[in-house]
Amino acid sequence: MVNLVESKPLMTQAEYAKKLRPLLPPEAFQPDNNYVLILGINLAILILGWGIADSLDRWNWYFLWLYLPLALIMGNSVIVALFSTHNIMHSATIKKPQLKQAIVLLGLTMLWMPPTLWKAVHNREHHNNTNSFQDPDRNYLEEQPKNWGKWIQNKFVPSAEVNPILLTIGMAHSWGVHAFRNLSSVFLFNNGTTKYPVFSFTVSPQERRAIGWELLLAIAIHSSILIFLDFHPIKLLLGYFLPIWIGYSGAMFYIYTNHMLCQMTAINDPLINSISLRVPKIFDVLHLNFSYHTEHHIFPGMNSDYYPMVQELLLTHYGDRFNLLDVGKVWQLMLQTPRHYRDETTFTDWTGEKSVPCPLSVNRQEG
Repeated sequence: MVNLVESKPLMTQAEYAKKLRPLLPPEAFQPDNNYVLILGINLAILILGWGIADSLDRWNWYFLWLYLPLALIMGNSVIVALFSTHNIMHSATIKKPQLKQAIVLLGLTMLWMPPTLWKAVHNREHHNNTNSFQDPDRNYLEEQPKNWGKWIQNKFVPSAEVNPILLTIGMAHSWGVHAFRNLSSVFLFNNGTTKYPVFSFTVSPQERRAIGWELLLAIAIHSSILIFLDFHPIKLLLGYFLPIWIGYSGAMFYIYTNHMLCQMTAINDPLINSISLRVPKIFDVLHLNFSYHTEHHIFPGMNSDYYPMVQELLLTHYGDRFNLLDVGKVWQLMLQTPRHYRDETTFTDWTGEKSVPCPLSVNRQEG
């Protein structure tokens, strides 16, 4: 197979931004206070849901199904809490550092993600090293040890080999694995040599202390919810676990499709190492245009309302490089390919017996 890096030279995120920024209106880069409002509304939905869940022990059992639509709405609020907080942390929406830290802590608590860790793993490591060897969010490499972290990805992440039942379980729990994998690595060891994360990075002593305090506050908030629900099985199942499972599944659906089907790149080229999805408009409205993921990697701090404008520019100027696919097609391709990297443009399975070219690389070369 022809090596894509040789056949079509990679470009950097800065090169795309330099060309496209003058073509966009200045207001696209102004802070958007609506993110805070959206986060507040969805936190209020969660609180309302827990308030109603506290009465579930007084419902006749044959009426419990009436809570399921609210659990679905609460699950969506978990997704929106992540995405709105994600946008707040990329932007200058909140000027005061302490206020910003308090707000993003509330936004990420349901995800068990200390904001200081998110800033390190996502803003710093992932965005600067997207789908490269140094990216903690990429697929595992074939050459990496077969430890518990790699085993979980192999068993529960969408691939040609995954069991449908394990995939369903994984959708609801893989976010927790991702958070625990990186949290334990930096909080317990912080030496850059732990083997079970996809890539082991380090944080400063000050960041490490902040992560510890933020984790304690998250534990206190979750414990308060459990106490409020009286540790009652029905209340916990429908009012706590089910919304979390729905929310984590929705978030992981986006996260899986953002990069894991792409080739690795030594140079951070967002048009090669990222995917933007075509999804029904309702999901872009609900989820702050998170499907415009390549656009986000070019302009991380941009108002997400303007991502469709960036997409039009990408189609005009870089249509032959741009990974823009229907969401169903991306999911189908993920279920047809293995999930470990043999090299930058080739996937393999747990046994190393398969060797499957990255389908996006093949399509681009043929085009």
